[in-house]
Amino acid sequence: MHVLQPKHIKLKDSEVKELLSKLNITPLQLPKIKSTDAALPVECQSGDIVKIERKSNIGKTFYYRVVVE
Repeated sequence: MHVLQPKHIKLKDSEVKELLSKLNITPLQLPKIKSTDAALPVECQSGDIVKIERKSNIGKTFYYRVVVE
């Protein structure tokens, strides 16, 4: 992983349920990321949800994506 590349973390099933209920959405409503993206962890498959952690002026910012083929 390159220093400028944000950290990509695959969420566990319990974390996914908590996130979706908190945001009151379905996985289909999340932005998508291709399964061939080089930044994804190796164990990611289609349908998994990934948390992207970026550094910002106010600390850390988190983005969520659903993996598609």
